[in-house]
Amino acid sequence: MRFSLLSVAAAATLLAGATQVQAANYAIDPAHTFVTFEIGHFGTSTNRGRFDKKEGTVQFDRAAKTGKVEIVIDTASINTGTAPFNKHLQSAELFDSAKFPTATFAADKFSFSGDKVSEVSGTLTLLGKTQPVTLKANNFNCYDSPMVKREVCGGDFETTIDRTQFGMNYGIDWGFPKNVRLLIQIETIKQ
Repeated sequence: MRFSLLSVAAAATLLAGATQVQAANYAIDPAHTFVTFEIGHFGTSTNRGRFDKKEGTVQFDRAAKTGKVEIVIDTASINTGTAPFNKHLQSAELFDSAKFPTATFAADKFSFSGDKVSEVSGTLTLLGKTQPVTLKANNFNCYDSPMVKREVCGGDFETTIDRTQFGMNYGIDWGFPKNVRLLIQIETIKQ
């Protein structure tokens, strides 16, 4: 009886170790990762911009359907294609890049539909305030890249945030919307 219990305990330990081994670390591929935003402009058109500098890591275990994400965005790298608009977005009225040089998305809850990631839930820290955010996956896949000779995982994610929850209130009194659509195209390379 003692031998059986020891065998079961040893097998359980080996299985637990095998599950941990399947988790892998991935680095954000900046050439295939873009963080963009869209916000209405007086009900006539849509202002769009992106952040050119971002970095981060992902821990992902497809078998256990778990993971962790951290993406750090350089708020001064905002790019709308118009230099004066970029300067205004970087100003204290909006992103206040001098005081808050980064925004961070951190998540540790992955939801799946079959074997594909369907949502990633965590928090967004912007202007020194942290709020819960769930990114919905519109697309997700992992593949063996012929270019980098490693596994690559990624997808297209989106969410809508209420910017006033972070204290970004500029233009609200003039009728600018408080809701901002965030689109995140991300690819990560297994390390």
